[in-house]
Amino acid sequence: MRNDLDQIEAAFVGTPLAGLPVGHGPSGTVLVTDIDPNRLHEAWQAADALVPVIGRRPVMVTSDFDDGLRIRPEPEPGPSESELRAFAEAAGSSEPWLTYRHYSEDEEIDEGEVEYYARGVAGVDLDLSALVSDVPLPAERQALERALYDRLLADADLYARVLGRVRFLTQTDYWYTPHSVLLMLMPTSDVRSSGYWVDFYGALTPEYQQRLAEVLAQWRRRWDARLVASWGTMLQFQVGRPPAPGDEAWTAAGQLKALAPNLDLHRWEVAVALSAGDAWFVHNRP
Repeated sequence: MRNDLDQIEAAFVGTPLAGLPVGHGPSGTVLVTDIDPNRLHEAWQAADALVPVIGRRPVMVTSDFDDGLRIRPEPEPGPSESELRAFAEAAGSSEPWLTYRHYSEDEEIDEGEVEYYARGVAGVDLDLSALVSDVPLPAERQALERALYDRLLADADLYARVLGRVRFLTQTDYWYTPHSVLLMLMPTSDVRSSGYWVDFYGALTPEYQQRLAEVLAQWRRRWDARLVASWGTMLQFQVGRPPAPGDEAWTAAGQLKALAPNLDLHRWEVAVALSAGDAWFVHNRP
């Protein structure tokens, strides 16, 4: 409805979104166009602050890969209240981490592979194999990496050197920036329900979409992780409560790796990075 658009435009006054074109988007959403790609995080933060006012949760999207993502002359119906409620209930009862599992979960590491996993892939100029020299081999990859992570935690100087190499992972400079950026305002303020509209390669079926919605809800509750952008194969999050070093960071790193199989860093590297930054990047592509 035009009244809805007028209310949104009025709410934008005095924010970085003021004066931008606002119109109807797909499936009950509202689109805001002409977002400056270099200020997309600032624009999203303005929209996120307005959720209590306009009742719509924001996410940045792009038309770089989808010509159909554009303002429509008339509103397009979204899901009914009962359909969205059923979606959220199914999401809330799902077990996403039984579905999202990194392929490395069941790997075993033998003696010839230890140096590769102990050196890392983020440019860490250290061979940390000696830290896990007492781990019996072959060993489950996760057990070997956790032993390495725990021993880094016990050596502040070594931990700091590793952090200097991996902290880029949790900084907004590492985020992808498309050429065309639009703000999508989803017709719900509920985090779990908002998963209905999130376009992500790792959630191509209704069942996976529900599990992704539950991930959004869990991460929001535990880490205050808020979805900033969805670029199809990539998701970007602003994190208000980064996990503490230790069990929290290890758990978060495992979940991030499970959702982002194209994130090349080892889990111990991700765990080190997650406690030192407030920007998460998920990458899942063909």
